[in-house]
Amino acid sequence: METEIRICPECGREIRGRRDKKFCDDTCRNAYNNKNYTDQTPDMRNVNNILRRNRRIMEDLLPPEGKIKISGKTLRDRGFDLNYITQVHTTQNGSVYRYCYEYGYLALEGDFFLLVKKDKKQ
Repeated sequence: METEIRICPECGREIRGRRDKKFCDDTCRNAYNNKNYTDQTPDMRNVNNILRRNRRIMEDLLPPEGKIKISGKTLRDRGFDLNYITQVHTTQNGSVYRYCYEYGYLALEGDFFLLVKKDKKQ
């Protein structure tokens, strides 16, 4: 019975061990996955960086109580970009919350925003 020679997709070395093994070692597996799961284009990387920055800004500003009213100027001074969100939630009374992952905001009158953190139940 001939055994099939398997080649590591990362480094090209022969794979030894279990028949379902796909990489020669953990270093090659990690390197391969890091290359394949990183942001593919500069545009994707830029958008993801903006989303992460927006999330971090809201996380830093939000007190432990979970809500705060804050001025738009404060958000913009910290680098917040209102054009980038991950989801929108409209409440039954018509309020529109815009989220960046689990942190969100509700636009209020007079360039103010209510920052919130999404309930784990939602």
